[in-house]
Amino acid sequence: MASLSSKSNHVRSISLPGRSHPTIQRVEEELNKLKSLEVSVAPTTVTNGLKGLEKLYKCIDDLLNLPQTRHALSQSLHAKCVEDLMDKSMRLLDLCGTARELVSQCKENVRDLQSSLRRRKGDSTTDGNVTRFTAFSKKIKRGAKRLVLTLKQMDQDTTVSALLDADQDTIAVIRALKEANAECISTFQMLLSFLCVPLLKPKPSKWSLLSRLVNKERIASLVLEENMSLETRLESFETYLVSFEDGLEATFRCLIRSRSSLLNVFSC
Repeated sequence: MASLSSKSNHVRSISLPGRSHPTIQRVEEELNKLKSLEVSVAPTTVTNGLKGLEKLYKCIDDLLNLPQTRHALSQSLHAKCVEDLMDKSMRLLDLCGTARELVSQCKENVRDLQSSLRRRKGDSTTDGNVTRFTAFSKKIKRGAKRLVLTLKQMDQDTTVSALLDADQDTIAVIRALKEANAECISTFQMLLSFLCVPLLKPKPSKWSLLSRLVNKERIASLVLEENMSLETRLESFETYLVSFEDGLEATFRCLIRSRSSLLNVFSC
């Protein structure tokens, strides 16, 4: 999918120049784990990506709170770079919050449709609820696509620019922060791409033809089978959404801590 192309543009072997502190190595290890994930909209890949982001940003926070890191980044020579990192951290926080809201809305609508299907015996409103869910899914898809475009725009400035007169450890820290942002962007894109996949695929108008070929009892049986299949899909989809929601919540908290640490660095 086009929305996943960004990931392929960032395939690289992470080799941070500064290896004098074990925290740098832990950041490198978590980055490489995220890089090893297959580019996919599979829900397990998205979930693993969010779990990986949580671990990565915990290491990033440890890195930002090292005395040598705070000293290096607080130097006026690197002020512009730190400002850029702070700006991106705020934008990622906003995007994470928006993605979390999309997932939450989607989960609530899935649950509403599930409730409708459970009450379907003698309930003529099920078709209307399915129609409303389909319309809502299209709205979610549009919102997800807009976020993907925003992420792609952010992704264009994730490369590590040369830092004149910077020591190797400072370069390592800034590279780590930029690489973490790139992985965050990529993971969000995979999640949003998953939300863009329609859960309820449009069905051709076939019931008028079937009504001429089979009896009413057979039609009722086919409708029941379709609903049962839909219930199964909804149950799996809800499980994925709960996992995404938890992962986004954990990532959001980590991004807040990371931004707070950056602000502390900048205020030194």
